Amino acid sequence: MSGHSKWSTIKRKKGAADSKRGKVFTKIIKEIMVSARFGGGDVNANPRLRTAVNLAKAENMPKDNIERAIKKGTGELEGVTFEQITYEGYGPGGVAMLVEVLTDNKNRTVADVRHSFSKHNGSLGETGCVSWMFEKKGLIVVDKNNVDEDHLIEVALDAGALDVKATGKEFDVTTDPSQFEEVKKAIEEGGFKYTYAEVTMVPQTTVRLTGKEAEQMVKLMDSIEDSDDVQKVYANFDITDEEMERLSA
Repeated sequence: MSGHSKWSTIKRKKGAADSKRGKVFTKIIKEIMVSARFGGGDVNANPRLRTAVNLAKAENMPKDNIERAIKKGTGELEGVTFEQITYEGYGPGGVAMLVEVLTDNKNRTVADVRHSFSKHNGSLGETGCVSWMFEKKGLIVVDKNNVDEDHLIEVALDAGALDVKATGKEFDVTTDPSQFEEVKKAIEEGGFKYTYAEVTMVPQTTVRLTGKEAEQMVKLMDSIEDSDDVQKVYANFDITDEEMERLSA
């Protein structure tokens, strides 16, 4: 599994014990508002909004908060207009990075992102410098414990998955973005438990990091994600499970 997926899984595990729930809510509310603004407020007709609402429910966001965010997005309630921007850059060891933001102040956001890159041995790049290295796909990561591989493959492929690959302690199930929800539902109904499930940007190649560069990479990810304006960070680093656990402790 590529580094950013491992990172997301570990951050989610830590999230139950840390004090960043308010920050998580802020990011999800922004996504709901923008999804509703561009695709309408009907979750059944707007896949992006449906994904955002499902994420909100998974984080136990109150129903009133979700409905208010949708209405702000559609204009039924007054709300802030956010601009969608993707920044590209390089992390330690030449790692390729994409940073997706929703912001009401582009100057503030780019200054924050650039500061995080420079502080942790990275650099902000030009548009197009690394995006060609990534492909948008659904990714569902299933823990290998007590999993019948043949049965998982059968369930996933029958539901429309593109591939099922064993990677270390997990299975990576990849899908076309349009098939993601259907495959995820089939995996759930098949009794499999996943540790990560999102439509994400999957790197075509990865860069193995160890030692100081691995430590700098984790600190860079943490710093960038700490910004309220940053929604998603994708990177093609690869760090062993054991070292990732140690560095993110």
